[in-house]
Amino acid sequence: MGGKERYSCESAAQTAEWIDAIVRFLKPHTPLLDAHLVNFLKDRLWESVDKDWMDCLRHEPLQNLLLIPSGLSQDHWPDSLKDFLQTLSSISFPRQQLPLDQIFPGIHLTSLNTVLAQGMNAKKKHEIQVLSALVDYIAKKVGAQTIVDVGAGQGYLAQVLSFQYNHSVAAIDACDHHGKVTDARAERIMKHYANQMRKSGSEIASLRIPRTITCQVSSTEILKALSDISIHDNVKAAPFGITDDCAKDEQLDSYLNQEKPVPILLAGLHACGDLSVTLLRTFVESEEVAAVISIGCCYNLLSEAVAGHVDTRCGFPLSKGYASTSLSLGKSARDLACQSADRWRSLEIDAGLHNFELHAFRAAFQMVLFDYFPETAKDSPPIGRQGKTMRRRQKMRMMNSSQVHRPSLQTLFPRDHDCEEKNFFAVKSVKVDEDGISDSEQEAVKDMDITRGMTLFRDKSSDFRTFSLSALHRLGLQHSVEIDFDQIWKDMEPFTELLGPYWSLRAALGSVLETLILLDRLLFLQEQGRDWKAFILPVFDPSLSPRNLAIVAAKVSDV
Repeated sequence: MGGKERYSCESAAQTAEWIDAIVRFLKPHTPLLDAHLVNFLKDRLWESVDKDWMDCLRHEPLQNLLLIPSGLSQDHWPDSLKDFLQTLSSISFPRQQLPLDQIFPGIHLTSLNTVLAQGMNAKKKHEIQVLSALVDYIAKKVGAQTIVDVGAGQGYLAQVLSFQYNHSVAAIDACDHHGKVTDARAERIMKHYANQMRKSGSEIASLRIPRTITCQVSSTEILKALSDISIHDNVKAAPFGITDDCAKDEQLDSYLNQEKPVPILLAGLHACGDLSVTLLRTFVESEEVAAVISIGCCYNLLSEAVAGHVDTRCGFPLSKGYASTSLSLGKSARDLACQSADRWRSLEIDAGLHNFELHAFRAAFQMVLFDYFPETAKDSPPIGRQGKTMRRRQKMRMMNSSQVHRPSLQTLFPRDHDCEEKNFFAVKSVKVDEDGISDSEQEAVKDMDITRGMTLFRDKSSDFRTFSLSALHRLGLQHSVEIDFDQIWKDMEPFTELLGPYWSLRAALGSVLETLILLDRLLFLQEQGRDWKAFILPVFDPSLSPRNLAIVAAKVSDV
Protein backbone atom coordinates (compact mmCIF):
# COMPACT_ATOMS: atom_id res chain seq x y z
CA MET A 1 0.00 0.00 0.00
CA GLY A 2 1.39 3.38 -0.93
CA GLY A 3 2.12 5.48 2.13
CA LYS A 4 1.41 8.80 0.42
CA GLU A 5 -2.13 8.07 -0.73
CA ARG A 6 -4.86 10.15 0.88
CA TYR A 7 -8.49 9.14 1.22
CA SER A 8 -11.80 10.97 1.32
CA CYS A 9 -15.15 10.32 3.02
CA GLU A 10 -17.44 12.73 1.19
CA SER A 11 -19.59 9.90 -0.14
CA ALA A 12 -20.51 6.41 1.04
CA ALA A 13 -18.38 4.86 -1.72
CA GLN A 14 -15.32 6.90 -0.71
CA THR A 15 -15.81 6.12 2.98
CA ALA A 16 -16.13 2.41 2.21
CA GLU A 17 -12.93 2.56 0.16
CA TRP A 18 -11.10 4.20 3.07
CA ILE A 19 -12.39 1.55 5.46
CA ASP A 20 -11.25 -1.23 3.13
CA ALA A 21 -7.77 0.32 2.93
CA ILE A 22 -7.49 0.38 6.73
CA VAL A 23 -8.74 -3.20 7.06
CA ARG A 24 -6.21 -4.43 4.49
CA PHE A 25 -3.47 -2.68 6.40
CA LEU A 26 -4.52 -3.98 9.83
CA LYS A 27 -5.08 -7.65 9.04
CA PRO A 28 -1.34 -8.56 8.86
CA HIS A 29 -0.85 -6.78 12.21
CA THR A 30 -3.57 -8.55 14.20
CA PRO A 31 -1.00 -9.90 16.74
CA LEU A 32 -0.30 -6.27 17.70
CA LEU A 33 -4.02 -5.51 17.87
CA ASP A 34 -4.96 -8.53 19.97
CA ALA A 35 -2.07 -8.40 22.43
CA HIS A 36 -2.52 -7.60 26.11
CA LEU A 37 0.56 -5.81 27.39
CA VAL A 38 0.47 -7.51 30.79
CA ASN A 39 1.37 -10.72 28.94
CA PHE A 40 4.39 -9.13 27.25
CA LEU A 41 6.90 -11.31 29.09
CA LYS A 42 4.78 -14.42 29.59
CA ASP A 43 3.84 -14.70 25.89
CA ARG A 44 7.10 -13.19 24.54
CA LEU A 45 5.04 -10.71 22.52
CA TRP A 46 8.06 -9.01 20.96
CA GLU A 47 8.63 -12.12 18.86
CA SER A 48 5.50 -11.29 16.82
CA VAL A 49 7.15 -8.09 15.55
CA ASP A 50 9.66 -7.90 12.72
CA LYS A 51 13.03 -8.74 14.26
CA ASP A 52 14.82 -5.98 12.32
CA TRP A 53 12.40 -3.45 13.77
CA MET A 54 12.97 -4.56 17.35
CA ASP A 55 16.73 -4.83 16.94
CA CYS A 56 16.75 -1.26 15.69
CA LEU A 57 14.31 0.28 18.18
CA ARG A 58 15.72 -1.36 21.30
CA HIS A 59 18.73 0.97 21.03
CA GLU A 60 16.81 4.14 20.17
CA PRO A 61 16.74 7.22 22.43
CA LEU A 62 13.45 7.52 24.25
CA GLN A 63 12.43 10.73 22.49
CA ASN A 64 12.41 8.85 19.17
CA LEU A 65 10.15 6.16 20.59
CA LEU A 66 7.70 8.77 21.84
CA LEU A 67 7.38 10.12 18.29
CA ILE A 68 6.40 6.75 16.79
CA PRO A 69 2.64 7.15 17.49
CA SER A 70 2.81 10.40 15.48
CA GLY A 71 4.13 8.42 12.51
CA LEU A 72 7.60 9.98 12.67
CA SER A 73 10.56 7.79 11.74
CA GLN A 74 14.35 8.18 11.60
CA ASP A 75 16.45 7.93 8.46
CA HIS A 76 18.50 4.99 9.70
CA TRP A 77 15.45 2.81 10.46
CA PRO A 78 14.57 -0.16 8.22
CA ASP A 79 12.63 0.83 5.10
CA SER A 80 9.79 -1.51 6.02
CA LEU A 81 9.37 0.24 9.38
CA LYS A 82 9.40 3.67 7.78
CA ASP A 83 6.80 2.52 5.27
CA PHE A 84 4.66 1.13 8.11
CA LEU A 85 4.63 4.48 9.89
CA GLN A 86 4.13 6.48 6.70
CA THR A 87 1.12 4.37 5.76
CA LEU A 88 -0.31 4.77 9.25
CA SER A 89 -0.21 8.53 8.83
CA SER A 90 -1.78 8.45 5.38
CA ILE A 91 -4.80 6.36 6.40
CA SER A 92 -5.48 8.17 9.69
CA PHE A 93 -7.94 11.03 9.82
CA PRO A 94 -6.07 14.36 10.14
CA ARG A 95 -6.22 15.71 13.70
CA GLN A 96 -5.17 19.33 13.29
CA GLN A 97 -7.95 21.61 14.52
CA LEU A 98 -9.75 23.35 11.68
CA PRO A 99 -10.80 27.02 11.76
CA LEU A 100 -14.55 26.76 12.25
CA ASP A 101 -15.12 30.41 11.39
CA GLN A 102 -13.81 29.73 7.89
CA ILE A 103 -15.75 26.50 7.43
CA PHE A 104 -19.03 27.89 8.79
CA PRO A 105 -19.33 31.58 7.87
CA GLY A 106 -21.38 33.34 10.50
CA ILE A 107 -20.57 30.99 13.37
CA HIS A 108 -20.50 32.87 16.65
CA LEU A 109 -17.22 31.94 18.37
CA THR A 110 -16.87 33.78 21.65
CA SER A 111 -14.92 33.38 24.88
CA LEU A 112 -16.64 32.16 28.01
CA ASN A 113 -17.00 34.70 30.79
CA THR A 114 -15.63 33.92 34.24
CA VAL A 115 -19.03 32.95 35.62
CA LEU A 116 -19.77 30.33 32.95
CA ALA A 117 -16.18 29.04 33.00
CA GLN A 118 -16.05 28.64 36.77
CA GLY A 119 -14.85 25.17 37.74
CA MET A 120 -13.62 24.26 34.24
CA ASN A 121 -10.01 23.31 33.62
CA ALA A 122 -8.27 24.53 30.46
CA LYS A 123 -9.27 21.41 28.51
CA LYS A 124 -12.94 21.61 29.42
CA LYS A 125 -13.12 25.35 28.82
CA HIS A 126 -11.62 24.90 25.35
CA GLU A 127 -14.05 22.09 24.50
CA ILE A 128 -17.16 23.89 25.73
CA GLN A 129 -16.21 27.17 24.08
CA VAL A 130 -15.76 25.54 20.67
CA LEU A 131 -18.57 22.98 20.82
CA SER A 132 -21.22 25.40 22.10
CA ALA A 133 -20.54 27.68 19.13
CA LEU A 134 -20.80 24.76 16.69
CA VAL A 135 -24.01 23.47 18.29
CA ASP A 136 -25.52 26.96 18.19
CA TYR A 137 -24.66 27.31 14.49
CA ILE A 138 -26.06 23.91 13.47
CA ALA A 139 -29.17 24.34 15.62
CA LYS A 140 -30.01 27.57 13.84
CA LYS A 141 -29.36 25.99 10.44
CA VAL A 142 -31.85 23.17 11.05
CA GLY A 143 -34.34 25.26 13.00
CA ALA A 144 -33.96 23.21 16.20
CA GLN A 145 -36.09 24.61 18.99
CA THR A 146 -34.53 22.43 21.68
CA ILE A 147 -31.06 20.99 22.23
CA VAL A 148 -30.62 17.75 24.16
CA ASP A 149 -27.21 17.36 25.81
CA VAL A 150 -26.74 13.59 26.22
CA GLY A 151 -24.27 12.42 28.85
CA ALA A 152 -24.25 15.99 30.16
CA GLY A 153 -22.05 15.40 33.20
CA GLN A 154 -22.12 18.54 35.33
CA GLY A 155 -23.97 20.46 32.65
CA TYR A 156 -21.23 22.76 31.36
CA LEU A 157 -22.30 22.56 27.71
CA ALA A 158 -26.00 22.81 28.53
CA GLN A 159 -25.49 25.91 30.68
CA VAL A 160 -23.42 27.75 28.07
CA LEU A 161 -26.01 26.96 25.39
CA SER A 162 -28.76 28.22 27.69
CA PHE A 163 -27.24 31.33 29.20
CA GLN A 164 -24.85 32.49 26.47
CA TYR A 165 -26.75 31.39 23.36
CA ASN A 166 -30.29 31.51 24.78
CA HIS A 167 -31.31 28.02 23.65
CA SER A 168 -33.88 25.74 25.25
CA VAL A 169 -31.73 22.87 26.56
CA ALA A 170 -32.30 19.57 28.33
CA ALA A 171 -29.34 17.90 30.07
CA ILE A 172 -29.57 14.09 30.37
CA ASP A 173 -27.19 12.12 32.55
CA ALA A 174 -27.33 8.77 34.32
CA CYS A 175 -25.81 10.11 37.52
CA ASP A 176 -28.23 11.68 39.98
CA HIS A 177 -25.37 13.58 41.62
CA HIS A 178 -24.46 15.18 38.29
CA GLY A 179 -28.04 16.35 37.89
CA LYS A 180 -28.00 17.98 41.31
CA VAL A 181 -24.66 19.66 40.60
CA THR A 182 -25.99 20.90 37.24
CA ASP A 183 -29.09 22.38 38.88
CA ALA A 184 -27.13 24.05 41.69
CA ARG A 185 -24.59 25.50 39.30
CA ALA A 186 -27.31 26.75 36.94
CA GLU A 187 -29.08 28.48 39.84
CA ARG A 188 -25.88 30.35 40.74
CA ILE A 189 -25.37 31.41 37.12
CA MET A 190 -29.02 32.41 36.89
CA LYS A 191 -28.67 34.73 39.88
CA HIS A 192 -25.62 36.38 38.32
CA TYR A 193 -27.38 37.04 35.02
CA ALA A 194 -30.54 38.19 36.80
CA ASN A 195 -28.53 40.73 38.77
CA GLN A 196 -26.86 41.92 35.59
CA MET A 197 -30.24 42.32 33.90
CA ARG A 198 -31.71 44.24 36.81
CA LYS A 199 -28.82 46.66 36.66
CA SER A 200 -29.27 47.17 32.92
CA GLY A 201 -33.07 47.17 33.00
CA SER A 202 -33.39 44.10 30.74
CA GLU A 203 -36.24 41.60 30.86
CA ILE A 204 -35.33 38.85 33.32
CA ALA A 205 -37.99 36.50 31.95
CA SER A 206 -35.94 36.07 28.77
CA LEU A 207 -33.39 33.94 30.63
CA ARG A 208 -33.46 30.19 30.02
CA ILE A 209 -32.23 27.60 32.48
CA PRO A 210 -31.40 24.05 31.34
CA ARG A 211 -33.71 21.29 32.47
CA THR A 212 -32.09 18.17 33.90
CA ILE A 213 -33.28 14.59 33.41
CA THR A 214 -31.65 11.75 35.30
CA CYS A 215 -31.92 8.54 33.31
CA GLN A 216 -29.77 5.70 32.00
CA VAL A 217 -30.00 5.99 28.21
CA SER A 218 -29.65 2.36 27.16
CA SER A 219 -31.60 2.40 23.89
CA THR A 220 -32.79 4.63 21.08
CA GLU A 221 -36.36 4.22 22.36
CA ILE A 222 -35.43 5.77 25.69
CA LEU A 223 -33.52 8.61 24.07
CA LYS A 224 -36.35 9.32 21.61
CA ALA A 225 -38.82 9.41 24.46
CA LEU A 226 -36.65 11.69 26.57
CA SER A 227 -36.08 13.96 23.57
CA ASP A 228 -39.85 14.29 23.16
CA ILE A 229 -40.19 15.29 26.79
CA SER A 230 -37.38 17.83 26.64
CA ILE A 231 -39.25 20.23 24.36
CA HIS A 232 -41.97 20.93 26.93
CA ASP A 233 -41.06 23.99 28.99
CA ASN A 234 -43.31 22.96 31.85
CA VAL A 235 -41.50 19.68 32.55
CA LYS A 236 -39.97 19.68 36.01
CA ALA A 237 -36.27 18.91 36.27
CA ALA A 238 -35.21 15.29 36.75
CA PRO A 239 -38.64 13.62 36.82
CA PHE A 240 -37.32 10.09 36.30
CA GLY A 241 -35.14 7.73 38.26
CA ILE A 242 -32.01 5.96 37.09
CA THR A 243 -33.42 2.84 35.44
CA ASP A 244 -33.39 1.16 32.09
CA ASP A 245 -37.17 1.12 32.26
CA CYS A 246 -37.53 4.89 32.65
CA ALA A 247 -39.04 5.13 29.15
CA LYS A 248 -42.06 3.22 30.48
CA ASP A 249 -42.81 5.78 33.15
CA GLU A 250 -46.47 6.87 33.09
CA GLN A 251 -45.52 10.55 32.99
CA LEU A 252 -43.22 9.81 30.06
CA ASP A 253 -45.99 8.01 28.16
CA SER A 254 -48.31 10.94 28.60
CA TYR A 255 -45.92 13.18 26.73
CA LEU A 256 -45.50 10.68 23.92
CA ASN A 257 -49.23 10.92 23.22
CA GLN A 258 -49.11 14.67 22.69
CA GLU A 259 -48.75 16.38 19.35
CA LYS A 260 -45.60 15.99 17.27
CA PRO A 261 -42.70 17.92 18.84
CA VAL A 262 -40.67 20.62 17.11
CA PRO A 263 -37.20 19.81 15.68
CA ILE A 264 -34.42 19.11 18.14
CA LEU A 265 -30.65 18.70 18.05
CA LEU A 266 -28.83 15.94 19.91
CA ALA A 267 -25.34 16.73 21.25
CA GLY A 268 -22.88 14.44 22.99
CA LEU A 269 -19.51 15.64 24.25
CA HIS A 270 -17.40 12.52 24.88
CA ALA A 271 -20.45 10.34 25.48
CA CYS A 272 -18.91 7.03 26.53
CA GLY A 273 -19.05 3.77 24.62
CA ASP A 274 -22.40 2.89 23.08
CA LEU A 275 -24.00 6.17 24.16
CA SER A 276 -22.41 8.01 21.23
CA VAL A 277 -23.79 5.32 18.92
CA THR A 278 -27.27 5.69 20.42
CA LEU A 279 -27.23 9.37 19.44
CA LEU A 280 -26.57 8.47 15.80
CA ARG A 281 -29.19 5.72 15.71
CA THR A 282 -31.76 8.07 17.24
CA PHE A 283 -30.96 10.68 14.60
CA VAL A 284 -31.69 8.11 11.89
CA GLU A 285 -34.80 6.64 13.48
CA SER A 286 -36.48 9.74 14.91
CA GLU A 287 -38.13 12.18 12.52
CA GLU A 288 -38.03 15.07 15.00
CA VAL A 289 -34.24 14.87 15.50
CA ALA A 290 -33.01 17.35 12.91
CA ALA A 291 -29.30 17.20 13.68
CA VAL A 292 -26.71 15.42 15.80
CA ILE A 293 -23.20 16.37 16.90
CA SER A 294 -21.32 13.50 18.50
CA ILE A 295 -17.78 13.43 19.87
CA GLY A 296 -17.09 9.92 21.07
CA CYS A 297 -14.80 8.46 23.67
CA CYS A 298 -14.08 5.25 25.61
CA TYR A 299 -14.11 2.98 22.56
CA ASN A 300 -13.01 0.15 24.83
CA LEU A 301 -16.52 0.25 26.35
CA LEU A 302 -18.22 -0.30 23.00
CA SER A 303 -20.18 -3.51 22.61
CA GLU A 304 -19.02 -5.39 19.51
CA ALA A 305 -21.01 -7.71 17.27
CA VAL A 306 -19.73 -11.00 15.86
CA ALA A 307 -17.46 -10.50 12.84
CA GLY A 308 -19.38 -10.17 9.61
CA HIS A 309 -22.65 -9.09 11.22
CA VAL A 310 -24.45 -5.88 12.17
CA ASP A 311 -26.25 -6.19 15.49
CA THR A 312 -28.56 -3.29 16.37
CA ARG A 313 -27.94 -4.03 20.05
CA CYS A 314 -24.18 -3.46 19.67
CA GLY A 315 -22.22 -0.27 19.23
CA PHE A 316 -19.80 -1.67 16.65
CA PRO A 317 -19.95 -2.12 13.75
CA LEU A 318 -22.81 0.13 12.69
CA SER A 319 -22.47 0.07 8.92
CA LYS A 320 -23.18 -2.78 6.55
CA GLY A 321 -20.04 -1.81 4.65
CA TYR A 322 -17.78 -2.44 7.62
CA ALA A 323 -19.57 -5.65 8.58
CA SER A 324 -18.73 -7.05 5.15
CA THR A 325 -15.01 -6.81 5.94
CA SER A 326 -15.28 -9.53 8.63
CA LEU A 327 -12.56 -7.93 10.77
CA SER A 328 -13.20 -8.09 14.50
CA LEU A 329 -11.37 -5.60 16.67
CA GLY A 330 -11.85 -6.85 20.22
CA LYS A 331 -11.37 -4.96 23.47
CA SER A 332 -7.58 -4.65 23.25
CA ALA A 333 -7.77 -3.00 19.82
CA ARG A 334 -10.66 -0.75 20.86
CA ASP A 335 -8.66 0.25 23.89
CA LEU A 336 -5.77 1.18 21.60
CA ALA A 337 -8.13 3.50 19.71
CA CYS A 338 -8.09 5.73 22.79
CA GLN A 339 -4.34 6.39 22.49
CA SER A 340 -3.25 9.94 21.68
CA ALA A 341 -0.22 10.62 19.52
CA ASP A 342 -0.20 14.25 20.69
CA ARG A 343 -0.01 13.17 24.32
CA TRP A 344 2.84 10.79 23.54
CA ARG A 345 4.71 13.48 21.65
CA SER A 346 4.34 16.00 24.48
CA LEU A 347 5.50 13.61 27.23
CA GLU A 348 8.55 14.74 29.13
CA ILE A 349 11.39 12.26 29.03
CA ASP A 350 11.21 11.30 32.69
CA ALA A 351 7.44 10.74 32.43
CA GLY A 352 7.94 8.57 29.36
CA LEU A 353 10.59 6.50 31.08
CA HIS A 354 8.44 6.07 34.13
CA ASN A 355 5.45 4.93 32.07
CA PHE A 356 7.54 2.27 30.34
CA GLU A 357 8.94 1.23 33.70
CA LEU A 358 5.47 0.74 35.17
CA HIS A 359 4.45 -1.34 32.15
CA ALA A 360 7.55 -3.47 32.71
CA PHE A 361 6.68 -3.94 36.39
CA ARG A 362 3.12 -4.96 35.50
CA ALA A 363 4.34 -7.45 32.88
CA ALA A 364 6.82 -8.92 35.37
CA PHE A 365 4.10 -9.05 38.04
CA GLN A 366 2.03 -11.12 35.63
CA MET A 367 4.77 -13.72 35.90
CA VAL A 368 4.29 -13.66 39.69
CA LEU A 369 0.60 -14.37 39.17
CA PHE A 370 1.31 -16.99 36.51
CA ASP A 371 3.75 -18.86 38.75
CA TYR A 372 2.01 -18.53 42.12
CA PHE A 373 -1.64 -17.61 41.45
CA PRO A 374 -2.47 -19.20 38.06
CA GLU A 375 -6.26 -18.92 38.48
CA THR A 376 -5.99 -15.19 39.05
CA ALA A 377 -3.57 -14.78 36.16
CA LYS A 378 -6.12 -16.15 33.68
CA ASP A 379 -8.19 -12.97 33.90
CA SER A 380 -5.21 -10.56 33.73
CA PRO A 381 -6.82 -8.57 36.57
CA PRO A 382 -6.48 -4.79 36.82
CA ILE A 383 -4.50 -3.74 39.88
CA GLY A 384 -5.43 -0.07 40.04
CA ARG A 385 -3.43 3.06 39.34
CA GLN A 386 -0.29 2.38 41.30
CA GLY A 387 1.76 4.64 39.07
CA LYS A 388 0.48 7.89 40.59
CA THR A 389 2.20 7.43 43.94
CA MET A 390 5.37 6.09 42.37
CA ARG A 391 5.44 9.01 39.93
CA ARG A 392 5.03 11.51 42.78
CA ARG A 393 7.94 9.95 44.63
CA GLN A 394 10.03 9.96 41.50
CA LYS A 395 9.40 13.66 40.86
CA MET A 396 10.49 14.31 44.42
CA ARG A 397 13.72 12.50 43.70
CA MET A 398 14.19 14.33 40.43
CA MET A 399 14.34 17.61 42.32
CA ASN A 400 17.73 16.50 43.57
CA SER A 401 19.14 16.34 40.06
CA SER A 402 20.80 19.33 38.41
CA GLN A 403 21.69 17.34 35.30
CA VAL A 404 19.02 16.72 32.63
CA HIS A 405 19.87 14.61 29.58
CA ARG A 406 18.05 12.58 26.94
CA PRO A 407 18.25 8.95 28.06
CA SER A 408 17.80 5.88 25.92
CA LEU A 409 15.60 2.99 26.94
CA GLN A 410 18.72 0.94 27.68
CA THR A 411 19.57 3.49 30.36
CA LEU A 412 16.38 2.54 32.12
CA PHE A 413 16.75 -1.22 31.61
CA PRO A 414 20.49 -1.96 31.16
CA ARG A 415 21.36 -5.42 29.90
CA ASP A 416 23.87 -7.41 31.95
CA HIS A 417 24.83 -4.17 33.71
CA ASP A 418 27.24 -3.30 30.87
CA CYS A 419 25.55 -0.22 29.42
CA GLU A 420 27.94 2.21 27.83
CA GLU A 421 27.73 5.95 28.56
CA LYS A 422 26.13 5.47 31.97
CA ASN A 423 27.54 8.69 33.43
CA PHE A 424 26.36 8.44 37.05
CA PHE A 425 25.88 11.40 39.36
CA ALA A 426 25.88 10.83 43.11
CA VAL A 427 23.02 12.02 45.30
CA LYS A 428 24.11 13.36 48.67
CA SER A 429 20.72 13.55 50.39
CA VAL A 430 17.05 13.02 49.65
CA LYS A 431 14.12 14.43 51.61
CA VAL A 432 11.28 11.90 51.81
CA ASP A 433 7.67 13.08 52.25
CA GLU A 434 5.19 11.46 54.61
CA ASP A 435 3.23 9.32 52.13
CA GLY A 436 4.00 5.90 53.43
CA ILE A 437 7.55 5.20 52.26
CA SER A 438 8.85 2.32 54.35
CA ASP A 439 12.16 2.29 56.20
CA SER A 440 13.61 -0.12 53.67
CA GLU A 441 12.55 2.18 50.83
CA GLN A 442 14.18 5.11 52.57
CA GLU A 443 17.40 3.13 52.77
CA ALA A 444 17.10 2.37 49.06
CA VAL A 445 16.53 6.05 48.30
CA LYS A 446 19.84 6.83 49.97
CA ASP A 447 21.51 4.46 47.53
CA MET A 448 20.25 6.08 44.33
CA ASP A 449 21.98 7.06 41.12
CA ILE A 450 20.91 9.71 38.66
CA THR A 451 21.41 8.31 35.18
CA ARG A 452 21.22 10.99 32.53
CA GLY A 453 18.81 12.98 34.65
CA MET A 454 16.63 9.98 35.54
CA THR A 455 16.65 9.05 39.23
CA LEU A 456 16.91 5.28 39.46
CA PHE A 457 17.53 2.57 42.01
CA ARG A 458 20.78 0.75 41.33
CA ASP A 459 18.77 -2.43 41.84
CA LYS A 460 15.28 -1.99 40.38
CA SER A 461 14.21 -5.24 42.01
CA SER A 462 13.42 -3.25 45.18
CA ASP A 463 11.00 -1.08 43.20
CA PHE A 464 9.50 -4.18 41.62
CA ARG A 465 9.09 -5.84 45.01
CA THR A 466 7.22 -2.76 46.34
CA PHE A 467 5.02 -2.72 43.23
CA SER A 468 4.23 -6.43 43.52
CA LEU A 469 3.40 -6.34 47.23
CA SER A 470 1.02 -3.48 46.64
CA ALA A 471 -0.58 -5.28 43.70
CA LEU A 472 -1.06 -8.48 45.70
CA HIS A 473 -2.72 -6.48 48.45
CA ARG A 474 -5.08 -4.81 45.96
CA LEU A 475 -6.06 -8.22 44.60
CA GLY A 476 -6.65 -9.60 48.08
CA LEU A 477 -3.98 -12.28 47.63
CA GLN A 478 -1.98 -13.62 50.55
CA HIS A 479 1.73 -12.85 50.24
CA SER A 480 3.85 -15.96 50.39
CA VAL A 481 7.41 -15.87 51.71
CA GLU A 482 8.22 -18.34 48.93
CA ILE A 483 7.90 -15.69 46.23
CA ASP A 484 11.38 -14.67 45.13
CA PHE A 485 10.66 -11.22 43.68
CA ASP A 486 14.34 -10.49 43.16
CA GLN A 487 14.87 -13.59 41.03
CA ILE A 488 11.72 -12.97 38.98
CA TRP A 489 12.86 -9.46 38.18
CA LYS A 490 16.39 -10.67 37.42
CA ASP A 491 14.99 -13.20 34.92
CA MET A 492 12.69 -10.68 33.28
CA GLU A 493 14.85 -7.54 33.23
CA PRO A 494 16.90 -8.43 30.12
CA PHE A 495 13.70 -8.34 28.05
CA THR A 496 12.25 -5.13 29.43
CA GLU A 497 14.22 -2.96 27.04
CA LEU A 498 11.97 -4.38 24.30
CA LEU A 499 8.79 -3.23 25.98
CA GLY A 500 9.14 0.48 25.11
CA PRO A 501 9.55 -0.15 21.36
CA TYR A 502 6.74 -2.71 21.37
CA TRP A 503 4.31 -0.47 23.26
CA SER A 504 5.18 2.48 21.01
CA LEU A 505 4.42 0.46 17.87
CA ARG A 506 1.09 -0.64 19.31
CA ALA A 507 0.20 2.90 20.31
CA ALA A 508 0.94 4.03 16.75
CA LEU A 509 -2.10 2.01 15.65
CA GLY A 510 -4.37 4.09 17.87
CA SER A 511 -5.11 6.87 15.40
CA VAL A 512 -5.90 4.37 12.63
CA LEU A 513 -8.23 2.38 14.87
CA GLU A 514 -10.12 5.47 15.98
CA THR A 515 -10.38 6.53 12.33
CA LEU A 516 -11.83 3.11 11.49
CA ILE A 517 -14.46 3.29 14.26
CA LEU A 518 -15.54 6.80 13.28
CA LEU A 519 -15.62 6.00 9.55
CA ASP A 520 -17.92 3.08 10.37
CA ARG A 521 -20.27 5.52 12.12
CA LEU A 522 -20.12 7.96 9.23
CA LEU A 523 -20.76 5.22 6.68
CA PHE A 524 -23.80 4.13 8.69
CA LEU A 525 -25.26 7.61 8.22
CA GLN A 526 -24.32 7.71 4.55
CA GLU A 527 -25.86 4.29 3.90
CA GLN A 528 -29.30 5.65 4.75
CA GLY A 529 -29.46 7.13 1.23
CA ARG A 530 -31.07 10.36 2.42
CA ASP A 531 -30.34 13.89 1.32
CA TRP A 532 -28.52 14.57 4.58
CA LYS A 533 -25.24 16.22 5.36
CA ALA A 534 -22.85 14.05 7.39
CA PHE A 535 -19.14 14.60 7.95
CA ILE A 536 -16.25 14.24 10.41
CA LEU A 537 -14.51 17.35 11.66
CA PRO A 538 -11.52 17.90 14.00
CA VAL A 539 -12.99 20.61 16.22
CA PHE A 540 -10.61 20.76 19.21
CA ASP A 541 -6.90 21.32 19.66
CA PRO A 542 -5.65 17.68 19.87
CA SER A 543 -2.91 18.60 22.34
CA LEU A 544 -5.62 19.75 24.77
CA SER A 545 -8.39 17.31 23.84
CA PRO A 546 -7.17 14.09 22.16
CA ARG A 547 -10.71 12.95 21.29
CA ASN A 548 -11.26 15.89 18.97
CA LEU A 549 -13.11 14.36 16.01
CA ALA A 550 -16.79 15.29 15.82
CA ILE A 551 -19.40 13.56 13.69
CA VAL A 552 -21.89 16.16 12.49
CA ALA A 553 -25.10 15.18 10.70
CA ALA A 554 -28.07 17.31 9.72
CA LYS A 555 -31.29 16.72 7.78
CA VAL A 556 -30.67 19.73 5.57
CA SER A 557 -28.37 20.21 2.60
CA ASP A 558 -26.90 23.64 3.29
CA VAL A 559 -24.84 23.08 6.46
